[in-house]
Amino acid sequence: MTDLRHRHEASSPELVRQATDQITTLVRQEMQLARAELTEKGKRLGIGVGLFTGAGVTVFYAVGALLFALGLGLAEAMPAWLAALVVAVLLLVVAGVQTLIGRAQVKRGTPITPTGTVESVKADLDAIGSAVEEGRSR
Repeated sequence: MTDLRHRHEASSPELVRQATDQITTLVRQEMQLARAELTEKGKRLGIGVGLFTGAGVTVFYAVGALLFALGLGLAEAMPAWLAALVVAVLLLVVAGVQTLIGRAQVKRGTPITPTGTVESVKADLDAIGSAVEEGRSR
């Protein structure tokens, strides 16, 4: 009976090898998870920065249109200036929308730390520590 039980129990070196393999696999998977999380946050940050840049360019054109409207209004006092003013206001509205969307994207992309992966690694370390303690108590 004891001979049969020894066949199914792994030797200490075999258990150490299995544990090493499992830990190596776990570390690789955590690294892949961190890479994926950082890639996603980097994309969101890039989109946010791009939208902020677009908002800046739009404001630049809006200022040009406002100045053009002011020039038309002062020079001729005709309805053409009103059309230029409407265009300027529309450009400012577009810039406002881009700014709000850009801010939301930047908030979603920061902080750039892989928080989900960090929590997962902490949980893994706690589980490994518990398993080691449980193994010692046997």
